[in-house]
Order: sequence, then C-alpha cells, then structure tokens
Amino acid sequence: MTLTNDQAIAVLKSNGRSFYFASRLLGSTYRVRAARLYAFCRYVDDLVDESSDQHNAAHEIRQLKHSLQRGHASKPCVMNMIALMQELSMPFAPVESLISGVHSDLSTRVIKDEAELLHYAYEVAGTVGLMMCFILDVRNVDAWPFAIDLGIAMQLTNIARDVGEDAAKGRVYLPSTWLGGLSAAEIVDPNPDQQKTLRQATQRILKLADVYYQSGLAGVGYLPPAARYGIVVAARVYREIGEVVADADYCSWNRRAVVPQSRKFYCASKALSHHAWRFLTQWSSVEHDPTLHQDLQNCFGVQKTTTA
Repeated sequence: MTLTNDQAIAVLKSNGRSFYFASRLLGSTYRVRAARLYAFCRYVDDLVDESSDQHNAAHEIRQLKHSLQRGHASKPCVMNMIALMQELSMPFAPVESLISGVHSDLSTRVIKDEAELLHYAYEVAGTVGLMMCFILDVRNVDAWPFAIDLGIAMQLTNIARDVGEDAAKGRVYLPSTWLGGLSAAEIVDPNPDQQKTLRQATQRILKLADVYYQSGLAGVGYLPPAARYGIVVAARVYREIGEVVADADYCSWNRRAVVPQSRKFYCASKALSHHAWRFLTQWSSVEHDPTLHQDLQNCFGVQKTTTA
C-alpha cells in the first residue's frame, strides 16, 4: 500500500503552506512528484518532532533506513518514497543524509560554529535540493551545487524563524560562537543583553541565507523552463519569511514569522517581473562558487575542489 497523489498533495497543503503556494506554478507531473517528496520529508521530521520517546524514535529511524535499503515498507508514506526513488533512479545517498540529519535532532542539539551549521543545513535541506533535481528531471551534475545552496538557504531561514520554538525543545541552531554560549533556557526568556545578542545572531544568519539564495537562484537555468517560475517563487516566498523576521527587529524567540497570502502573491508577481527575462527565457551557464561548499567537501553532490 502506498500514498495516493491526492493524499500527498493534502499533506503539502496542510503542512507546507509556502511550498503548496509555489507548487501550483509547477506542471502537474512535477507538482505531484514534489508533493510525494514533501510527504516523505514531513514523515521523517515527525518521527523526531512528534515522538515523546527518544529510544523509540531512534528505533523507528533505523527501521526506516532498513526499509528504504531493502525496497519494502509497511508505511504508505515510506513505500511511496521507495516507488519515487525507483521511478526517478534517485540515489540513496541524499535520502540517507537527510535521515541522519534529522536523527541528530533527537539529542540535545547545539551547533558549535558556522561550519557545523552549514553541514547540518546540508543534511536536512541541501539534500532535499538534490532530490528536487531528480523530481524535476535535472540530471546535469553541474546543477547540483546550486540546488544544495537553495536548500541550505531555506533551512537557514527556518532557523531564523524558529529560534524560540527550537529553544523550547532544547535545540539551539544559531552557532554558539555567535551567541557567546547562550543556553536554550536563556533564549526562551532572554534578558535585554541576551536579546541584543539574539537579534545580532538572527540578522547574521539571514545575511548568510541571502548568500545561498543568490547562488541557488543563479542556477535556475538548469531547470526545465516549465519548472523555473515555480522554483523562483518558492525561493522568493521563503526568503520573505526572513523579511518578516527583520520587520520584527529580528525578534523570533517569542513569535513565529508568517508571510500573509497577499504578500505571497506580491512575491510571485515580483519574481515574474524581475526574473522573467533572465530566468524564464534566456540563460547562460554560470559557475558555482566553491567557497560556499568548503565545509561540505565529503558530502554527496558537492563538487570537489582542487588546489593548484
């Protein structure tokens, strides 16, 4: 038994409002594939986020990996992912890295520095960018680094948005080197000096996200023309979450930034007017900046750099 297409789209609609909004701009085939992938990613996240028993969650994750490797599962969502991987000849490596990244959240999570932050963002979101290449029939490996960057950018935005929610779960994704060692408890209820530190760190991570958004969008030309507008809109709408955080003076320890529907439509129209010529019609190949992946050299899909 596997997940139906309608069920996958329903999961996307109820849990990923920004992605659902942008998915309507993809062709029907790509939209359904993306929804199927999203449903699996949501399932993996929920194994950790919805579990009250760490040992049971760890067991479920081990079973998940085993099911994917043997190509059979009892869970419809997992069986659906197995079918998707087989249909698209999707490699197991990015799927495995995604699961490993989510698994790491079972323990008390503290990110040490920027390098560890980027590696984590690669695991839980850069890998999804890689999988989206297969969803969109992109087989050119030169496109992969840009897809990774767009995933990383979105994850950095997530972290900026969820500072307080994550801290309430004992997770601190803003690097300790930026926070001066602030604990999760201190982030939940910061004093004025700690609030200043949190604002500075949140602003810093959003600036870092912008670097990866710029790189990710630079590679949109590798996508099929029919998919480019939807991906550009997805990126712009997600990037707008950071603008909402900035509008609140980078305060996200006691609130969650939400992009209103009207603002999403504005982003969509802005994406069309700004990118229609460059991204949707004419295109010239671009080279990826290898310095963006200097801390990811052993990761699948990352082009190895050489020294002279």
